[in-house]
Amino acid sequence: MEWLDIDPAQCPVRRTLDLVGEKWSLLILRDAVNGVRRFDDFRRHVGLSEAVLTDRLRKLVAGGVLATRPYREPGARTRNEYRVTAKGWDLWPVLLALKEFGEKHWADPAGPMLDVRHRDCGAPVRVVVECAEGHPHLTHRDVKARPGPAARPLTPRPTR
Repeated sequence: MEWLDIDPAQCPVRRTLDLVGEKWSLLILRDAVNGVRRFDDFRRHVGLSEAVLTDRLRKLVAGGVLATRPYREPGARTRNEYRVTAKGWDLWPVLLALKEFGEKHWADPAGPMLDVRHRDCGAPVRVVVECAEGHPHLTHRDVKARPGPAARPLTPRPTR
């Protein structure tokens, strides 16, 4: 079976993008991993309308990427703050990869907007592709993709 013979409905990239594929969802997640927790802070920093932000937060919570935690300021009603879940942290390397790509292709002459460094040694953090045996720094030339066990044949669509 070749790539074009596989039904793309089973694709994990597609399923992931169904949840976080909208630009605003990734920007909300970017802010959440950097410590933003409250609705008004997301709205101010990301620059979204209240309706769009509400919708995206609801989807990220329903998808298990963010979780809510109630808080209450003195004299105010109880509200929710948003915390990154374990599932959300699994997307952190994706955010780092997007950051690296942006810095490589659209770098600001002043340097990175966010300087991510290893806490122990102080070196910049980067995303590395490696195999399960630990061979690091693989490129697309080093790998071969083939249909896996979940691949289903594409059902031909009727022609009109």
